[in-house]
Amino acid sequence: MDKQFNTLEDFDFRDKTVLLRVDINCPLDKKTLKIVNDARIRRIVPTVRELVGKRARLVILAHQSRKGGWDFIPLEQHAELLSRHLCIPVKYVDDVIGEKAVEAIKDLEPGQVLLLGNVRELDSETAKGDMDMHAKGEIVTTLAPLIDYYVCDAFGASHRSQCSLVGFEARIPSASGRLMAKELYALDAIFGDPRRPSVFILGGAKFGDVSEMIDRVLGSGMADTVILVGLVGNAYLLARGVDIGEASSRVLQDELTPENLQAAKDIMSKYGQRVLLPVDVAVERDGRRVSVNIGDLPTAEPALDIGDASAEKFRKVLLSSKTCFMSGPAGMIEKEGFEVGTRVIMTAMVDSGGQSVIGGGHTGGAAERFDLADRFSYVSTGGGALETFLLGKPLPVIEALKRSRTEFGKP
Repeated sequence: MDKQFNTLEDFDFRDKTVLLRVDINCPLDKKTLKIVNDARIRRIVPTVRELVGKRARLVILAHQSRKGGWDFIPLEQHAELLSRHLCIPVKYVDDVIGEKAVEAIKDLEPGQVLLLGNVRELDSETAKGDMDMHAKGEIVTTLAPLIDYYVCDAFGASHRSQCSLVGFEARIPSASGRLMAKELYALDAIFGDPRRPSVFILGGAKFGDVSEMIDRVLGSGMADTVILVGLVGNAYLLARGVDIGEASSRVLQDELTPENLQAAKDIMSKYGQRVLLPVDVAVERDGRRVSVNIGDLPTAEPALDIGDASAEKFRKVLLSSKTCFMSGPAGMIEKEGFEVGTRVIMTAMVDSGGQSVIGGGHTGGAAERFDLADRFSYVSTGGGALETFLLGKPLPVIEALKRSRTEFGKP
């Protein structure tokens, strides 16, 4: 991949004020609202350490969920965890562009770190617009005069054209952080010329964009086979004419449009046996995990995982793969007994001996829970960003970084 945007080695950050945008959106415990997996915080540590080592005055901007979400909280926990991983104090102010934030930025000394409040507290952050519009937004106009450089290390959010992600590049010399660059170079190396056979496992809850993804990866030759699990697998079973039952269909209701179902039918007609669906599902019955063959559906209980026969079928396919990629779990992994399908698939991926890649917060969290994360060739922080990358669509943040390099010149 040709270098089209600046990276950290391109600037002298000593005694400069640097605004670092990161993606440390972490999964929380719904009852306690405590962070249960801080992998995304740990992944930004190399960039933060490098900037601190260069004696930059470091201001960090981040988000957690979005307004209206049950997990939309301030970032005080994030600051505490980052401080623990860095072994240095990380100041926190629950403000983004107000007087408290401005004064805290002005008071920073070289080598100090400040985390501002949840940027999505501001409606202007998520307003729809392009780079030029966001460059005039309140976040940029308030913070830009206080900083010398902007660094973006938020690969997980790089598919979003939001103010703190694409606005600063038009106003200030900008660069990617180490995680952003590592993600892009690793993914390009792995998927640019995958070793064969290449198998994609697509799961999770989002059904609407899956047909486009399948068409892209099979049509381009990026994948030889696609395995569908989770709610995605259930949706494709429904499109194939399987009565999955009211309980399972209800979960998919928002995305079960005629257009999405027709797109799924078209994909199965076009690619045939290259798209593999579950042959059974797992339901909870009398407090136990029970596998139910597709021919015995529907059931009154919702499908919470792929069944044991499906897990074994997919395991055999994956053990013979040379490249495998997984986005989204195979079932309700937070419920005991229904993480089985995801665990079997992930274990087969790392046991295959080939290139193994996973992406998305829930998928990465599952790998850590199963003590498998270190055995994968690469664990991406991206979910939607990774899907956008694999679809071959431009990532707004990358486009903004490229434009910044052009407008401000190469250092």
